[in-house]
Amino acid sequence: MSARSHGNSEGNGDKVMIEARGLSKFYGSFAAVRNVTFSVPRGQVAAFLGPNGAGKSTTMRLLTGYLAPTEGEARIGGFDVSTQRLEASRLIGYLPENGPLYSEMTPNTLLRYLGEARGMPKDQLEERLDYVAEQCSLQTVWGKPISKLSRGYRQRVGMAQALLHDPEVLILDEPTAGLDPNQVHDVRELIRSLGETKTVLLSTHILREVQATCSRVILIHEGRIIFDGPVKEMAGGDGDMERRFREMTIGA
Repeated sequence: MSARSHGNSEGNGDKVMIEARGLSKFYGSFAAVRNVTFSVPRGQVAAFLGPNGAGKSTTMRLLTGYLAPTEGEARIGGFDVSTQRLEASRLIGYLPENGPLYSEMTPNTLLRYLGEARGMPKDQLEERLDYVAEQCSLQTVWGKPISKLSRGYRQRVGMAQALLHDPEVLILDEPTAGLDPNQVHDVRELIRSLGETKTVLLSTHILREVQATCSRVILIHEGRIIFDGPVKEMAGGDGDMERRFREMTIGA
């Protein structure tokens, strides 16, 4: 089954904060992503969906500048991430899937180190450390070595580093992986509140999470965008997003 591609239906007239223009990434003859084009305006929470191996993480790495595109360009807040990397990186908070952490450090020392590396003023850094410790529920493990933390707490440290410098754009790859149901609920509420002022691109395999937090779906399959539209349209008249996802990605 093929799916129509829809233009952005929400946030028209708002400043575009995330933009992919004809992004392609080739490894030899294999195309990880091919001609990916979409934009996300300020204040929108958009879900970036697709089966395993569809090109989600590759696209996110291209958008954040961790990978260089073979073709096309990525812009964050109008800055080309290839040629204006520093300007773009100041606007981005990125949570990679299974992102690396310094296991011998504590959440406190790691986040302080990252803030200092970003050149954050001392007063701002102290304020933001207090903020992320509370928002990500890290107070009880603040001084504990990361090597001793559970997967869920490590994920929360990763979220904290993405939020630390108060970025305008959040690119989150599986932000609730490893969290228990109560923690998932808290992260969903946090993402919803952040979406009121920030731009969020969220990758997840949990479709209920999409319906709970996002207003828009961008669906990628075999390296190409096959759907871009409101969550309600993706879910269809019966609201069964899982069935629609299977139809689009198995029959596409």
